[in-house]
Amino acid sequence: MDYFGLMPEDCLSEILSFTSPEDTARLSTSSRGFNSAAQSDVVWEKFLPSDYQNIISKSKSLLASPSMKQLYFSLCDSPILTDGGKMSFSLDKKTGKKCFMVSARELVISWSDTPHYWAWSSHPDSRFSEVANLRFVCWLDMRGKIETRLLSKRTNYVVYLVFKLKSGYYGLETANTFVRFVDRESDNEAEERASVVSLSRQEGPGENRSKGRDDEWMEIEMGKFFNDAGEDGDVEARLMEVRRLSAKGGLIVQGIEFRPV
Repeated sequence: MDYFGLMPEDCLSEILSFTSPEDTARLSTSSRGFNSAAQSDVVWEKFLPSDYQNIISKSKSLLASPSMKQLYFSLCDSPILTDGGKMSFSLDKKTGKKCFMVSARELVISWSDTPHYWAWSSHPDSRFSEVANLRFVCWLDMRGKIETRLLSKRTNYVVYLVFKLKSGYYGLETANTFVRFVDRESDNEAEERASVVSLSRQEGPGENRSKGRDDEWMEIEMGKFFNDAGEDGDVEARLMEVRRLSAKGGLIVQGIEFRPV
């Protein structure tokens, strides 16, 4: 007998709102009562970030979502552009935690304002209006940052460079990466613990190789951090290859993603 089906729906909705999106989906298949309650706006608004309305207000994306559940999954499946297209925002489907990608235009890239070295163009697979195309450099250095107050609190994050490699790319086998809290650690201190990563799948340690994404891009892990109360100021991720001053080219950068785990 489905005893939960005998309980008032608002009581079941309240119970589900204290679980997680993943648990709600699982429980909804176990009981008709939970299945009905799992459609409630009360449940899904609780899973949305407390500041979701403020974030959406900064976007020009049209969100035609008649229910909170549909809004939740829309933000999971279709990132929206915010802050004038400088960043994208989405949700982790299992947890509802915030995910941001900082566009290539907002990164600090050495020589990016010199057309001989870098070119800016649109790309059919990019969520942003422009991507950075590496033509030729010997000194590869880029960094991006985000305010910790924007991220989900008490959450572990992994930072990724999101990119593509053109056919015939060269000099991009390995690079050093690190993530640091800007107010806590200097560049030099962070460099001492930098990880070696491989931008191509063929080179480097297996755990630090680039991987394909569902959106047709590639990603490489730059580092991890724990966002406690969102009071640590800016967190910055940096990728650099400045020791082997050989020619490098064929890299397309979409942005740097701060993703919860």
